[in-house]
Formats: sequence, structure tokens, C-alpha cells
Amino acid sequence: MKKRILGNSGLKVSTIGLGCMGMSHGYGPASDKKEMISLIHAAYELGVTFFDTAEVYGMNEELVGEALAPFKGKVVIATKFGIKKVNGKQVLDSQLEHIRQSVEGSLKRLKVDTIELLYQHRADPNVPIEEVAGAVQDLIKEGKVKYWGLSEAGVQTIRRAHAVQPLTAIQSEYSMMWRSPKEELLPTLEELGIGFVPFSPLGKGFLTGRFDKNSTFDSSDFRSIVPRFTPENLGANQVLVNLIKEVAAGKNATSAQIALAWVLAQKPWIVPIPGTRKLGRLKENLGAADIVLTPEELRDLNDALSKIEISGGRYPSGSEYAKRTGN
Repeated sequence: MKKRILGNSGLKVSTIGLGCMGMSHGYGPASDKKEMISLIHAAYELGVTFFDTAEVYGMNEELVGEALAPFKGKVVIATKFGIKKVNGKQVLDSQLEHIRQSVEGSLKRLKVDTIELLYQHRADPNVPIEEVAGAVQDLIKEGKVKYWGLSEAGVQTIRRAHAVQPLTAIQSEYSMMWRSPKEELLPTLEELGIGFVPFSPLGKGFLTGRFDKNSTFDSSDFRSIVPRFTPENLGANQVLVNLIKEVAAGKNATSAQIALAWVLAQKPWIVPIPGTRKLGRLKENLGAADIVLTPEELRDLNDALSKIEISGGRYPSGSEYAKRTGN
């Protein structure tokens, strides 16, 4: 597996990372712990050195910490603070004392002495980002955190945070299905020398071609409330799936590999973190690192993408999920 460096930070990670959230959170009932530990071990053996989790993902930090304990010093674990569960609901909390409590808890759950990459999970409107940056700066000085970043933050918040304590990475959704970061976010990150870590680079599985208008989702699966995944929008967006399939056939690749290769081709400091629970899918995703889209192929693909209008939003309109993005 090739390596990439996140922005100007010097943090070197595998070209493709592994998002671990879905193993126990967000996409239906949690998978068997032993099976997921084996999958994480397989990822490491296949060259993955970048693993993503968060405090709010239930038992996910414990899973990741236990699985990666044998590889201490050889992997980068990213986690997040700033969202907590209160009576079953997610609540934003980046109060300074909570940041410290979260980090202490994450260190124990991950079984590490230092968190390699710590993100603020979502901006907290009640705490100025400069104060958050200062709190993380203190943790960096204490050796409890090495690098830091923001998740789903707007460009002004990024600039303000970066001015206090330089950011290593920004994590946000980015894929052929959600290309908005190209407009404002990516140019800002390039200017400031900050890496980009896209989550859902496969459009929450849609770009693999697995779903159509007849697909249904369990109530414990986050996609059951996402507008993009209504039968009507699943049907309308098949035009994008068909385009990717066509390109994949010409490259002797799978749709997932083309979708990931497109993300990788945008900038050399982009490191996507697709998630999976299956070894076959893991191997398939990692194979995208070896696929090269020529400038001409990229140009043709981007031209075709520009003519496709995606139906359905990322989050339910007016929901807490929607309100937390781009702040």
C-alpha cells in the first residue's frame, strides 16, 4: 500500500484508510467483535495504517483499541470529541473541561499514550473555535495529542482554528455523489496546507451499485432516514451508478474501485476512509489505490458528472444532522 502525507503536517498514512464506525454503529446491529478484530488485523496486513473512530460511536473505540494494540507505533488512529449521548440523543459539547475528559477516556479505550489525530467532531456554537484550538494545543504540549483536525467544519471556522493551532486534516463527506467540497473547501485546504479525509467516499454504499429503488433499510440503519435513500431518489440516481459501471468495465475494475480512484485523483493529500464489515469488500476497496485514471479519463468523467443532478439531500432537511454541517 502506498502512503500519502496529510497536508504540510508530515503525518504519513496509507493512501486509503479504514473507517471503523460501521462495524458497531450507524448501519444496523453491531457485527461480531471477534470478526471485526480479524478484519482490522487483515486491513493492517494489507497495508492499512490509518484507522478512524470516535467517542460517540458506542463501543467502537474499545474495538479499535483492542484490535490495534499489537501494532502500537505502526498505525495512526484518529478519533473525535465533541458529541455525547444524552438520553439516547446526540448533543454537541466542546466545553473545555469536556474536551479533556473525552481525550482521557479515548486514551484509555484506545489503549494508547497519545492520540495521533484528534478531530472536533462537529463545531459547537456555544464554544468559540479559538478556545477549542487552545484546549487542543494544551493537550498537544502535554503529549496526549499529536495532530488535530475538524470534521464537517466551514472554511471560516477552519481558518480561525488554524490560526491558533495548525490543523493537520479536515474530515468531511466527499464522493462522486457529493462534490460540493471542490467549490470552496478543497481550495482553502490547499492554500493552508491541510490534508483532507473524506468519509462516505462510496456514497454510503450507493456508488458500489448494491442498491436500487427496491432496496430497504432497517430502522437501526442511518440510511433509513437519509433522503437520498428513498425509493424515488434511489431510482433517480441510478444514472450515476450506470456511469460508474461503464467506466469500471473499461478499466477492468469494480464500481467501488472507480469511485475511490476518482476521489484519490483529485489531490495527492486526500486520504479516503471507506468502511466495511467484509474482507472481500476491504480487499476490493484497497485495490483502488492501484487504479490510475488518466487526465483524459478524468476530464471525460468529470464532464459526465457535471451533467448529473443528484436527487435527495445528505441529511433530512432541518434535522440536527443538517444543522451541524459547514459551521
